Amino acid sequence: MDQALVHALQVAPRVSWARIGAALDLDAVTVARRWQRLTEAGAAWISCHPAPALAGSGQGCLAFVEVDCAPGRLSEVARVLAAAPHVAALSQVSGDRDLLLNVMARDLASLTRWTTGELAALEGVRAVRTHLAGRVHAEASRWRLRALSREQVAVLTADEPARRTAAPAFPLTALDQRLITALSVDGRATYRALAERCDANPDTVRRHVRRLFAADLLNARCEVARPLSDWPVGVTLWGRVPAARLQEVAQRITGMREVRLCASVISRHNLHLVAWVRSLDDAQRFEIRLAEQAPDLHVTDRAVTLGPMKLSGHLLDEDGYRIGATPLALWEEAAVPGRA
Repeated sequence: MDQALVHALQVAPRVSWARIGAALDLDAVTVARRWQRLTEAGAAWISCHPAPALAGSGQGCLAFVEVDCAPGRLSEVARVLAAAPHVAALSQVSGDRDLLLNVMARDLASLTRWTTGELAALEGVRAVRTHLAGRVHAEASRWRLRALSREQVAVLTADEPARRTAAPAFPLTALDQRLITALSVDGRATYRALAERCDANPDTVRRHVRRLFAADLLNARCEVARPLSDWPVGVTLWGRVPAARLQEVAQRITGMREVRLCASVISRHNLHLVAWVRSLDDAQRFEIRLAEQAPDLHVTDRAVTLGPMKLSGHLLDEDGYRIGATPLALWEEAAVPGRA
């Protein structure tokens, strides 16, 4: 039942408890209590993050950053970076880097200042390598546990409007920015709660939040602690694809169940891929299936997540359970916490 509840919230993160109860054949109060139990245990949570369309409109920049740490300094460096509001994701990984970060910034200049200045000068950091993201072909808000039937999913999405191609991206207002930051901590926050946090009228907040989702500038997603997902091992792959085939290959890859993130990158690789698999052995089997699905893809590097520390702005313990959150704020000038 908990897996069904999480799947329901992955499909419709902000839908009412009554609608979820109807899909699961439970009353709304029971559903809300079960969710509260999961969140208090850090087993599941809902966040929001700026969507790829925001970068496409020139209002954001995403990069995957590798960090090498001095011996014995990894934990110290990771604690500082986990507190940075521009670091959306952070993991200790295997291979030729110690830490792997997903970094959001308002523009390329701000990102460059942070990576080559603040980050590179952080005590304990030995080297930094930045892979700029181009198009994001798939991201984790689309990932599902698949515990529900098609009929149950249909109940959840009955009133959901079709994708709005007629709702173009728009410049974020100061209120939009505050709302995205507040929702990054609690993706199910009510309009009244958001209004109190952002010093605005609830009706105004409702209009702004709905507009953000309608223009696909904001993605809500329900996450589950990785040990509870039956997919406990995280794998990051970098690869090269002939430029003319990149879009087609990416489309094939994003259909694979294990894939959480697939993005074009502008570096010595041109594709960045994150997947969750069942075991280390399954990681190798996944790469075999990947080669069958996309023979044009040449995997050039790979890493296994040794310790997830931050996911979509939410802080994790060594077992992958949520223990807190750092609000995301990519439009502010990037800085390393504790540095002048």
